[in-house]
Amino acid sequence: MPRPSWDEYFMDITVRVAQRATCLRRKVGAILVKNKKILTTGYNGAPAGLVHCEEVGCLRDRLGVPPGERHELCRGTHGEQNAIIQAASFGVSIKGATLYSTHFPCVLCTKMLINAGVKRVVYLEGYPDDLAEAIIREAGIEVCHITPGGPLAAGSELDKRNDTNDMKPDIRTETQKGRRR
Repeated sequence: MPRPSWDEYFMDITVRVAQRATCLRRKVGAILVKNKKILTTGYNGAPAGLVHCEEVGCLRDRLGVPPGERHELCRGTHGEQNAIIQAASFGVSIKGATLYSTHFPCVLCTKMLINAGVKRVVYLEGYPDDLAEAIIREAGIEVCHITPGGPLAAGSELDKRNDTNDMKPDIRTETQKGRRR
């Protein structure tokens, strides 16, 4: 089995972190990495000490709130938020870090990532939030979408590997960097 790239390695861990999530709608995992070292992890679910949505049900489902809207109508904390909060709780700087997330961050998480100085976001699945996509690119944060079997970005770390792994789907990446005004 070929050795995974750094993006594959960290995304595999992120997917595992998401398995701890207690949200009924989607399982989101997030890790913050700097200099190839994991700084913090986070997954979505109710704040510490509160009853999980798995036990009390989903308020957003009961109210018919679509994904990407009315984030305040949720008892859960997002995985990206929990990773940022964990860094703050332990005094760990995430300035210059890369976020690996199972999903593209919402606008609330995106604003937090920008203000925390995160420089790169790598994600697996999209999220229906056009404003988040617009401001992350405006902030100049590098965005990498990793998809099984997708096209490679020229010069990306995964492009340089040029190998296959029969044990799991090929992970490919598309990279787009925003510009800072």
